[in-house]
This record gives sequence, C-alpha cells and structure tokens, in this order.
Amino acid sequence: MRQAETLNPPAKARLGKLDALRGIALIAMATYHTAWDFEFFGYLEPGTTGQGVWKLYARIIASTFLALVGFSLVLAHGRQIRWRAFGIRLAQIIVAALAITLVTAYITPDNFVFFGILHQIAAASVLGLLFLRLPALIVAIAAAAVIAAPHYLISSFFDPPIFWWLGLSEILIRSNDYVPIFPWFGAVLAGMTVAKIMQHFNALKLLAGNIAPAWLDRLLRFIGQHSLAFYLIHQPILISCVFLISQLFPPAVATPQEVFGQACIQSCQNDNDKAFCQKFCECVIGQTETQGIFDDVFAGRRDQSDPQMQEIAGICTQQNLPQ
Repeated sequence: MRQAETLNPPAKARLGKLDALRGIALIAMATYHTAWDFEFFGYLEPGTTGQGVWKLYARIIASTFLALVGFSLVLAHGRQIRWRAFGIRLAQIIVAALAITLVTAYITPDNFVFFGILHQIAAASVLGLLFLRLPALIVAIAAAAVIAAPHYLISSFFDPPIFWWLGLSEILIRSNDYVPIFPWFGAVLAGMTVAKIMQHFNALKLLAGNIAPAWLDRLLRFIGQHSLAFYLIHQPILISCVFLISQLFPPAVATPQEVFGQACIQSCQNDNDKAFCQKFCECVIGQTETQGIFDDVFAGRRDQSDPQMQEIAGICTQQNLPQ
C-alpha cells in the first residue's frame, strides 16, 4: 500500500510542480504570441517571429508544452484509463481546436490553423493510449523515430491536403500554427518516457512542493490547472490590446520599396547569404525605378519570368558577386 501511495501520491502533491511548469509554458507562449501580434499589426518586420531566435523560442515552448501533455497522460491514465474523464477532456480539446480553425479561417483564410497545437494534443492524446502499457525504452525509441521521420520519409506522395496533418509533404504548408504529427508527437512520447522513468525510480515525489515563491507558485498553478481556458482566452485579449495600441500609436507605414526589399531579401536568403541579398535587392529596386517599371513589379504585373526582370536580375547578380 505504501508503494502504491508513492507511485500515485495525492493529486495536489503530484501535480503541484507539474501545473506550475505548465503555467510557465503557457506564459512563455503568451509572450511569443504578443510578439506575433505586434508583427501582424506592422510594428515588427514581416517574418520576424518565424525565424532566428524567435523561431527557436516558439519550438522550445511547443516542445515543452507537448512533453507535459505526454507526462500528464501517463500520470492520469498510466495505471488504468479513466475513460469518462478522458472522453470529456478530449471532447473539450476537439471543440476548442475546431473553434480555432473556424475563427482563423474567417480572419486569415490564407494561413488558417487546420492542424495547430490543440489539434496535435487531441490526436496525441488518442495515439498516446497505444503507448501507455509499453516500457519506457520502447516509448523512447518511438519518440526518436517520430522526431527523425521528417528527415527520411518526406515525399510528394504526402503533398495532397488530406495528408498535411502528418507533416511529411514536400511542399511548404502555410498556416499560422502548424504542429503536425511528425515530428511533434515525438515530444509527447518523450514526456511519456520521462513520466515512466520517474515512476520506475519512485521519483514522482519530486513534483511536490513549490517551484517559485508562494504567491507566484499559486498563480502558475492556477494557470496550469486551467490551461485550455488560458490558451483560448489569452490571444483574443492580447490581439485586442495590440489593436488598441495601433489605434493610439499607429505603426510606421513602410514604403513600397521597403516592403518589396524585405520580401526580396527573404526570398533571396533561401539560397544566398544576407549581405549579398541586401545589395542584390537594393540593386533590383534601383534598376526597376530607373527603368520605370517598379510600380508594375510591386503590383505583380511583372514577375521573374519577364525578360526585362531577368536582365535586371543578371545585372544585379554580376555587380554583387564576391570578387
């Protein structure tokens, strides 16, 4: 009896630090979304939150949150699946995910969320049941395989939209929140592995106690215990605040040259270094203005297939190649 109590301590003792960690992950997610909102309203350069440190930050947050989902799945259902509680929670997540899809399809139809983090959590919750009874080593191997899969299994076979939720297509998927099964289910499996190892070594007691000063710990636990509500509410509140700021202090409006230059540099950097791309794009803008075709290029009436644009690209490439 004493061993069973240790493996499954009272909920408050077992979940205290886990809830606080979940609260930290959610607050971190809110900080990222704040930056995304400022970019959306034009305060940051386009693409800022989708590259560099911001991109790494977003991936760390998502990985941590999904690992906690896997960890909690083992704690809640590892000894016996509580089907009623599982079904209610799953239904709540599915409804919330569908709401996110519908709202984003209306607001940003070109980049709507069709398989974001809530969709991933719903799918992972079901798939995770298959691993509840497996040894930690097997689950860890499965986690590594899922994470590695996109490096080896990507194929044009998965390009049709019906397969996009897998994350194995060759085409670039456009979505404001894209968290496909591969590789992200691997983070859930990793969390399950850690939970199983802690159970095996009788280490769940490490989750008891506070993770921060009492007042802060209570706040973090509250957020962590109401994670779905926090996730659904925080972004509308944040984006409303940024909208109000934009009405009081409108962002500086970029000139067509600045907008074109940023897009040009981002496209160029797929195959070239930043220094070359900056000089190349400045040259392209200068040449198109000199030849009186910049407005046509900016409006999309001329593209890279246009003979005059090909000539300009050749001139600017030659002028800025390393000597």
